[in-house]
Order: sequence, then structure tokens, then C-alpha cells
Amino acid sequence: MMHGMNADLIALLTSLVAVDSVNPSLVADGAGEDEIAALVEGWARENGLKTQWLEETPGRPSVLVRARGTGGGRTLLLCGHLDVVNVEGMTDPFTPRIEGDRMYGRGTYDMKAGLAAALIAAREASRLGLAGDVVVAAVADEEHASLGIQEALRHVSADAAVVTEPTELELTVAHKGFVWSEIEITGRAAHGSRPHLGVDAILKMGAVLQGLDELDRSLAERTHPMLGRGSLHASLIAGGVELSSYPAQCTLNVERRTLPGETGADIEAELEALLERCRAADPEFVASQRTLLVRDPFEIDPTAELVSLLREAAGPEPLAIGGGSYWADSSMIAAAGIPTVLFGPSGEGAHAVEEWVSLSATEAVTRTLIGLAQRLCA
Repeated sequence: MMHGMNADLIALLTSLVAVDSVNPSLVADGAGEDEIAALVEGWARENGLKTQWLEETPGRPSVLVRARGTGGGRTLLLCGHLDVVNVEGMTDPFTPRIEGDRMYGRGTYDMKAGLAAALIAAREASRLGLAGDVVVAAVADEEHASLGIQEALRHVSADAAVVTEPTELELTVAHKGFVWSEIEITGRAAHGSRPHLGVDAILKMGAVLQGLDELDRSLAERTHPMLGRGSLHASLIAGGVELSSYPAQCTLNVERRTLPGETGADIEAELEALLERCRAADPEFVASQRTLLVRDPFEIDPTAELVSLLREAAGPEPLAIGGGSYWADSSMIAAAGIPTVLFGPSGEGAHAVEEWVSLSATEAVTRTLIGLAQRLCA
């Protein structure tokens, strides 16, 4: 079975990578998830699995694939995303090629290999006569606003979940979150020859930038054992209309990477305190801030049952436990009250010009997920 399973795994991964599923929220003419969702749905039905098509947002479908158990057991949710990022600079991004243990192509590593592992694991689980269900959420839009997982969570409940993002075969039990904020300074427009009438909004932003630099350095004082320190950076800045005028507006966009325990409200308060200090030092300083997007950090207790069961399922070699630097849909699944971890294959090149995944690692993930289903859904 295992040899046949491996061939099926490679065939499924090849077909997934061959479909253009660039996220249209990231790239104007991106293909979206229609074709790849249809592929997943068709494959699942051919393999005797139940499917549910979700498409609250037109043109952005997700698919729930369910391996039904005999009844009375716990449900395991496996989650992977269908969308990929841009392919700029790549030659033949959707022509998967295999060299030794590596498969190259856009989405191989991030994260169609993890999705293929989840789907094959669900099929194998359906043949084992387990009491509980194994559900795969093949979701849209993880690379932008996570529309897919938010919709999926309104249609599925589970006792445990594994997000099969690439983790280099490490069991990831925590990752950072992020908050996107906008700071706007209001100055006063005037001709450059009349400095007594103007207030330079761009220069006023200098105090904010200096304060942000100090804030970022102060974040080093609080660290997480697996994630290190929080951080912030100035991402985008805009202001002014012409060389001969005092700029009336300057806008700065900031990204703050957060640790478990830090909330969007905390970051708003952090920025407001900085602006208040600037106001106190300069009577002409007029500024406001708003939060654009909050994505919460994620953490599960490393002694949780799910962590122990997955480590058992991985076999005799002890599985390393760690934290992830990137945000993932795991945060939203955990927020829905479902114990969650991340576990996926190794490779390189997420969002890069050359992207590849290890096929042997993808097979190891598949075997581990089957073992986890046997333990959790029995």
C-alpha cells in the first residue's frame, strides 16, 4: 500500500501544482481558486470521499473533503490552502518538475504538498474503519485575507486540527501574529516661499519614525521561548504634492509582529502613547492612527494531547517542537476553540523565484497524519 500511496501522492501533487491558482487579491489578473477547487472536489469524489463546496465570496471557493467514520469518534481537521502568490520572474511556474527528491514549481512548498498529504491521509483514513471523521479544509485566500478558513469554520467543527504548512518536519506549536496600522500627520499647505504659513507634515513624521525605532528596540526586552522578540517596521510612507509646497499630509503604514498575549488593542495603545509623547513635545503636532488589519498570534501548550499524539504518530525518531516565524490559518482555527498544531514538509522558496519541496518529507507527513488519525479518531 505504502508504495502505491507514494505514487498517488506524487501524481496528486503534480496535478495540483499544474493548476494556476494565483490569488487575485494579490495579483490583478490572478486565476483564483475555481479550477483547483474543482480538481480537489473531483479527486475526492473519485476516491469515495464526501465533499462540500463553499463559495460565500463569488469566485473564491473552498472545498471541505470528509472521510466519514463509522460514528461516535472524534473529528480531525486537516487544513491547507489552495492559493499561491505571484509568479514574477519564474519560468514555467506551473510545470512541475522532479529532480531527485525535489519537486519544483510555484506552490510546491507553499503549500500544495501539505494539501496533497492531507488529502491522501484522509483517503487512507476512510479505508481504516475509524470511528471518527477526518475532514480536509482546502481553503481559498490564505495568502491575503483568509476568507476561506473563516467560511470553512462556519461549516465544520473538530476536536483537533493540523495545518500542513511547510514546517521542515518540525511540530510547530506557536507563531507570531501581526497588526497593520496607519498613522496620518496633518500639516498646513503653503507655498515654499512662505514658511510662516506652512506646517510640514513630512518633517513632523520624523518624530514618529524616531519613536518607532525606539519602540522596536524596546521590544527586545520581552521574548517568547520559541518565537524570540516582537518587532515593528515602517512599511510605506507617502506625502506631499509638489516640490514648491509645504505638505499638508503625510501617511505612514506600519507592521507590528506580535507575540502570544499581545492584542490589536495593545498595539493601538502602544502607538497612541507614542503619538501622545509627540503632541506633548510639539504644539503643532496633529496626528491620528487607525488599525487596518489584526491577525492574532497562535500558541498551544506543548504538553497538549494533540502534540503527544502527533509525536507518537511520527515514529521512533523524536519530533522537534518549535515556533513559526510566519502567520497562518492555524490562528483562526485555534481561536474557534479547536486544539491546533502546524506540521508539514521541508523545502525552500516560499514566495521566491525558485520553489521546491522534498517528496520524501511530504510522504513522511502523509504517514504521520494517517497515524494521528488512527490514534485520535479510533
